[in-house]
Amino acid sequence: MAQQTPLNVQCFVKKDFQSIFTGNNQPKLLYVSDIRPDTNAHPRVMHAHKDFVEIILIRSGISEYLIHDKKQFIRKGDMLIYNSGVVHDEVPDADESVGSYCIAVAGLHMPGLRENALIPDDAGYIFPTGEHFEAMRTICEMMFHSLSTGEPRAEAFCHSLMHALLVKVLTVVAGKAAEKDEKVDEPHVLGLRIKRYIDEHFAEPITLQSIGSALYISPYYLSHVFKEMSGYSPMQYLLRRRIGEAQTLLITTDYSVTQIAGMVGYDTHSYFNSQFTKHVGMSPMKYRQNYIVSVEEKTKPSKRKKKK
Repeated sequence: MAQQTPLNVQCFVKKDFQSIFTGNNQPKLLYVSDIRPDTNAHPRVMHAHKDFVEIILIRSGISEYLIHDKKQFIRKGDMLIYNSGVVHDEVPDADESVGSYCIAVAGLHMPGLRENALIPDDAGYIFPTGEHFEAMRTICEMMFHSLSTGEPRAEAFCHSLMHALLVKVLTVVAGKAAEKDEKVDEPHVLGLRIKRYIDEHFAEPITLQSIGSALYISPYYLSHVFKEMSGYSPMQYLLRRRIGEAQTLLITTDYSVTQIAGMVGYDTHSYFNSQFTKHVGMSPMKYRQNYIVSVEEKTKPSKRKKKK
């Protein structure tokens, strides 16, 4: 008769256990999003977050996202980590619907890392969750349900769940097989210089010629190198960067559409409106209104930044 493995009925926590969330490292949950595959009401174009980390759990579908400097495939079971400042473009393919949870966390001071970086900046962005997927999906689902239904003490409950999720995230990252460092060739280094320049100056009236003059590169060559690296021409990247920043301002501030147009590099409101509508599928005002209605329906309304 085969021996059965004893069933544990009580498990003890190690006496030397110490939480990593101590001292200055006090993460704060900002929001939880449930991005459903049957709706694309709030398509987010290329953007970055200056002062918080986003964790994305892909629960269905497959697509290709631009993350930092290149397009990468994502699929069900993948976890995406965007440290603060990482530019990303989350527009799913037309033929593929992606369902995901998105968790935003601020106040991170992880040991040995810069502020609001959950993992080292060179650790990558996409991590298959494997056996941890169901546990992480359940945590995200509980967080969203608690906040969206307005349960009593939902914030306190979700704050504790956030700690649990972050521990799972770090477990997945630590378990990722060591990958061989790829040799970065000279054109890619040049492509990163071009990207950095656009990221720093996208609100200014820049052109291919002005980028070339600033970086001492011919406009033709820089356009070729950048598209090889990112899949976008420099001007396409510039446009999407401006639209993505405009989306962030529309949903996080009370600036007028005209003010936002000027803040992201457009001289006229009408041209900004037409470009935004073309790439997002709705006007800036409708995008703001739809977002506010959705938030009010799903969650308690949060205070937005007031116009200075």
